[in-house]
Amino acid sequence: MTTPHQAPPAGGSASAPTSPTLRSMWRGGRLIALLGLIVVAIAAITTLLGPDPRQERFLDPDDTSLRGSKALAELLRARGVTVDRVDSVEKARALGGDRLLFASDTLYLATDDLTDLPGDRLLVGAFDLKQLAPGVEPAPEVARERSRAPECALPAAAAAGSAFIGGVAFEVPPGGTGCYPSREGWTLVTHAAPTGTTTVVGSGSFMTNLRLDEDGNAALAINLLDTGKPVTWLVRPENPSPGDLAGEEGRSIYDLMPPGIGWSLLMAGVAVVLVAFWRGRRLGPVVVERLPVVVRAAETVEGRGRLYRARKARERAAGALRAGALDRLIPRLGLGRGANGHEVVAAIAAGTDEDPRQVGDALYGPPPENDEGLVALAGYVDHIERKVSEL
Repeated sequence: MTTPHQAPPAGGSASAPTSPTLRSMWRGGRLIALLGLIVVAIAAITTLLGPDPRQERFLDPDDTSLRGSKALAELLRARGVTVDRVDSVEKARALGGDRLLFASDTLYLATDDLTDLPGDRLLVGAFDLKQLAPGVEPAPEVARERSRAPECALPAAAAAGSAFIGGVAFEVPPGGTGCYPSREGWTLVTHAAPTGTTTVVGSGSFMTNLRLDEDGNAALAINLLDTGKPVTWLVRPENPSPGDLAGEEGRSIYDLMPPGIGWSLLMAGVAVVLVAFWRGRRLGPVVVERLPVVVRAAETVEGRGRLYRARKARERAAGALRAGALDRLIPRLGLGRGANGHEVVAAIAAGTDEDPRQVGDALYGPPPENDEGLVALAGYVDHIERKVSEL
């Protein structure tokens, strides 16, 4: 039996690989291009109409945004602490006197100029610890920011209790004290330095307007800053330029990258190459066929059978045989579409004198374990269909 078909043109059905044309490439890639344009448009609109990032200055005592520290500065002033905001080392040096230097961002500061600045220091995630906090070594990994218990005897931390802290983790130098531990190290370290007491915290999120009223964040921030001395609050310049980067000649963009960025880019490149090679092998060349083509029913069945055999899909093949047989048997037995397996098996056994257990195994049993079992199943199902058709 063959399916109705139309005679092929002279030379039969022809298929030949061909290179993609501009028209076919546009049809295949126009959706991706449209999505890309939408993403670019959204990014441009967000950049143009979104809030100016310069209006949010991290740990700035004059900034009322969620990232600023206006609330902390006001709390300190209410306690009688003098808070002077400066944005350069020269302005900090001009204040003079015995003061507490609070450096909230040392990336854009010339750290060499801070080494001989007298007084105590509170540093947030210091960029150049060798200059600003000699003896304090950063841990290889960064600690996740979360609420942590102090687990130390430092009065400022013990009185505050838990605080939202993390970021850079440190190793405690000899004679120093570490608080708020993580698996990577200590997120707050204090030790005696030649210029005074130096305290380093891994992140300053607990001092921001967003986090100040959580846990013991406010208490910890006030305890660290309210030492009985005026506070020189050193912030980053509002409009820094590349020449403002720490160091005499500035730092390149490569100095600011994490140590593992090179390996990450290399692995990403290898992954892209492997995916491109895999997809190219999977898709193969473009093929053009002249339609209609002649496909005989026997060839279709044989081709599908070969696919099942190549993939060892005996369960799928047995399921297809059983489903097709049930679709033909149920109407001939006079049963409805909702008939269950017990009704079907009982009707077949009553009409053909076949063993109900054998019929049930053939139509509803487990899949065959090998190709011989699949062939035997197909033969027995065909046998049942023939006997039912004779009723």
